[in-house]
Amino acid sequence: MSQKTNVLQKAGSFLFDNKVMIAFAAICVAAIVLSGSPMTFIVDGVFTRITRNTFTVLALIIPVLAGLGLNFGIVIGAVAAQIAVFCVVYWGFGGFSGMLLSVLIATPLAVLFGYLVGKLFNRMKGAEMIAGLILGYFADGLYQLLFLVIIGGIIPVNNPKLIISGGVGVKNTIDLTGNLKYAIDSVRMVDIVTVLFYVVLAITAIKVVLHLLKKYQLHKGDFILFGVVGLLFGISYIPVIERFLSTDRLGLLDALTAVLIVLAVVQIIKIVKSIWIDKKPAKNLVKPILALLGYGLIFGLTFIPEIENVLLFVKLPVLPFLLIAGLCWFNHKILSTRLGQNMRTVGQSQSVAMASGINVDQTRVIAMIISTVLASWGQLIFLQNIGTFSTYGAHTQIAQFAIAALLVGGASVQKATNKQAIIGVILFHTLFIVAPQAGKQLFDNAQIGEYFRVFVSYGVIALSLAMHAWKQFKKEVQPPTEGIDLGNSALSPMAEKQQILD
Repeated sequence: MSQKTNVLQKAGSFLFDNKVMIAFAAICVAAIVLSGSPMTFIVDGVFTRITRNTFTVLALIIPVLAGLGLNFGIVIGAVAAQIAVFCVVYWGFGGFSGMLLSVLIATPLAVLFGYLVGKLFNRMKGAEMIAGLILGYFADGLYQLLFLVIIGGIIPVNNPKLIISGGVGVKNTIDLTGNLKYAIDSVRMVDIVTVLFYVVLAITAIKVVLHLLKKYQLHKGDFILFGVVGLLFGISYIPVIERFLSTDRLGLLDALTAVLIVLAVVQIIKIVKSIWIDKKPAKNLVKPILALLGYGLIFGLTFIPEIENVLLFVKLPVLPFLLIAGLCWFNHKILSTRLGQNMRTVGQSQSVAMASGINVDQTRVIAMIISTVLASWGQLIFLQNIGTFSTYGAHTQIAQFAIAALLVGGASVQKATNKQAIIGVILFHTLFIVAPQAGKQLFDNAQIGEYFRVFVSYGVIALSLAMHAWKQFKKEVQPPTEGIDLGNSALSPMAEKQQILD
């Protein structure tokens, strides 16, 4: 009976903790059914939006980790990216080299902007989200001053394709076709493998030199990584594989199959290691075996004609998804570094962080710099995928939609993870795709669906901020626990630190 109660409590806790995500998923399912749109259209649209939006949403995680809340200031990172894009297009660069130049221009601008924003937030502790929201509007004003008055008016720019006919100010829309459009999406898989091999080769050579100088200890993993990448690079010269890797798109069915194979190999290695090396009891094999059965079931579902048609229809640009995976890895690994631990401590309690000798203000500034730089890169991915540059509108709602997507995935002002960001992007943009058609089917007016999805994006943010304010209010007015001496109710910084660690 107690075990059954425990299971029910866990289920209830899961439902309560993920209530926003579950409710949004139900709305998405209802909207998909009502819209009557073919699944090929919906799934293809969702993956396209994942490609262009996920990187920016993932850029929000580090400020949440550092206690800065939801970073409405990522608009400033987007502004840095758009300045870089204008410069690159004006100078006539294009393709992947043009995108690299955009990164080189946008990154130092984003570092400067992130530093200034972090300094401002340190003077407005406790009101960072409001400050970020207002700062975004302020930055937009300066941006419009630059693009409407300074460019052409003070800085001479002579390009009829970019400048308004009067000679002052940039046009509302800049076509990126022929220069930066699909600059990242169109990178071939064989080029990615080649660059990856030479990068890993260079890193391994540096590690070997450092090892000989006794400044680095080589590990087994260093050689395993080089061996795997080297093997992949070697087989890329096999004609059949070379033809397969010579495209810039990967079918969703092929991608899913590859992922399932990799995951299955990982589980098989765990089973072999558990039986022959660690010699652990049989109960430790339950999870790997269940995982293998799950992967087999998913692969079996791909043979259902309706699912197979969708998987064959959708084609994925490879490099954007690798960049998203790389940022997920970065967000995860940074927690194991000293900087990541400092950010987490600062996010939990600034008094504990100060008592531990952590420079709180510096840590918060670094978190803002990282987030702003990542946001600028995310905006570059967004613009090259869209293929047009809306000069005065591309950056205005980036914070609103990114934060709404993060919250839909189950994140909050105090906690956010990679998984929540990805789930949120999928759910939020699924609704964006099907809402207009659902509104047309229900009310014979697609605009009603547009109004509904905008209402949802604002409503999710408002609800999250209201819940955060309510929790803070309850924490402030909560009476002291009975039996505790009021004189000792306030924990010292070191005691508070120990409580968090416990």
